[in-house]
Parts: sequence; C-alpha cells; structure tokens
Amino acid sequence: MTKKLSLGRIMAYIMTFVLVMYCIFPFLWMLISSFKGKGEIRRPNPSFIISQPTLDNFKTVLVDAGFTKYISNSLVVSLSACIISLVISLLAGYAFSRYYRQRAVKVSNLFMLLSQMIPGVLLLIPLYIVMRNLGLLDTKMALIIAYTTFVIPLCTFMLSSGFDNIPKSLEEAAEIDGCSKFGTIWRILIPVMVPTIISVGLYAFINAWNEFMFGYIFITTSSNRTLTPAIMLFKGSNTVDWGAIMAASVVAVIPMAVIFLFLQKYFISGLMSGAVKG
Repeated sequence: MTKKLSLGRIMAYIMTFVLVMYCIFPFLWMLISSFKGKGEIRRPNPSFIISQPTLDNFKTVLVDAGFTKYISNSLVVSLSACIISLVISLLAGYAFSRYYRQRAVKVSNLFMLLSQMIPGVLLLIPLYIVMRNLGLLDTKMALIIAYTTFVIPLCTFMLSSGFDNIPKSLEEAAEIDGCSKFGTIWRILIPVMVPTIISVGLYAFINAWNEFMFGYIFITTSSNRTLTPAIMLFKGSNTVDWGAIMAASVVAVIPMAVIFLFLQKYFISGLMSGAVKG
C-alpha cells in the first residue's frame, strides 16, 4: 500500500513538474531572449545560455520607443475599466441575487448570458461604427467603454454568486437597525465580499491590460496607444526586432505578475467562494 502510495505521489510530482514547465516555458524563453543581442537571438541553433547578456533591448523599448507612455495609457484605461465594471457589476449582481424572481431580472440575466456566447471579433465593426458616430475614435474613452462592455456580464455573474453566499438575515438585521438599502450594501455586504470583489477586479483589470484587437483598431495615434498594440511597432514589413519584442513583452508581463503575486490569495478565495454553495 505504501509502495503504491509512494509511486502515485512520485507520478503526481512528475506530472506536476511537466505541467509547470509546459506553462512557464514560453515566459522563460521570452525572458532569456530579451537579454540576447541581435546577432545571438538570430542564431540558427537557439540556446538557453546567453553568451553576452545585454540590456540594449530594454533600452530600445523604454528609452528609444518611449514605452513608459504606453504603460501609463494602459494603466489609465485598465484602472478606469476595472472601477466602472466593479461599480456596475456590484449593483447588477445584487439585483440578480436578491430579485432573481422578477421578470425584468430574468430577462436581463438571459441577455447577459447570450452576450457571452458572441465572439468579440464579431462586434468589432459595429463597435467601430458606434465609436466613430460618437466621435470617440482614437480616444482612451473608446477602449474603456469597449472593455467595460465585455467584462460586465461575467463580473455580474461572479458577484451575484458572492451575494448568494451571504445570508439574508444579515441584511435584514441591518435594515431593522435603520440602515438604508444602499447603506446595507456599502457597510455590511461589501466588507464581507472583499475577496470576491478583488478577484473580480483582477479579472477586469487583466482583461483590459492584455487586450490587443480593440486597442490596435480604435487607436491610431501614439499619444493614446496602449501597451499591447505598441509591441507591434517592432514588427516592420521586412524586418522584425525580436529582441525588442521580447523585452517589450517582459515589460508588459511584469506588472501583472507582481499584482497577481500579492493578490493571489484573494483571487483564489474569491473564485472558490462562488464555486462552493450549500
């Protein structure tokens, strides 16, 4: 029995190691390549070992190409989309949880569910026409509206599950003590749902930070360009600066890695709170 258990545990470790390596290999290769010079990165036989490490690629990205401006633009757009999505989704999630028997809520729930089945690329042209008619093309507001529109349904479902886990007796006790409906949500329910709110906020922020297609189509000037479309600047019609692309990708990944590292416990507990009921 002990041998079987040990063998099973060894197999589990091996499978876990293979899975981890499979997941981190692209990021590891990206990080190593970002420190290679132009001659070394184009060798016919690529290697993990860097013979002459250099920071020239990061200098090209951060100084010559001015990526700090694109990082700032991405930060503004992602934070704005995250905050707006959270505010709307909190109120909508509360309505979905507490008033789910009402017909208007059922219809809204159905349309939100259907909206998740439509690929984002199909909405590219209609959204482009809407933004053009509103005069919002080539502005950060166009991206904020687009990203907010796409994340609100799933954020609402996640927060609705969070509200479902809170007993109504807690809410009724607050109302007996004279707390208004909005005061009950703000003072009683939201503090209880902090892990769920953080996980939903992380989802909205990461979705906006990593998005490429709408940022590439809606924004044409350098002053409003966000981080992920800016990486395409290093791909010309005849040449590709692979070192700069790898360095720019590392720069784009670092903020997400740091945020996730510090908030992962809230992210996991928030997801688990919506997954377990009863």
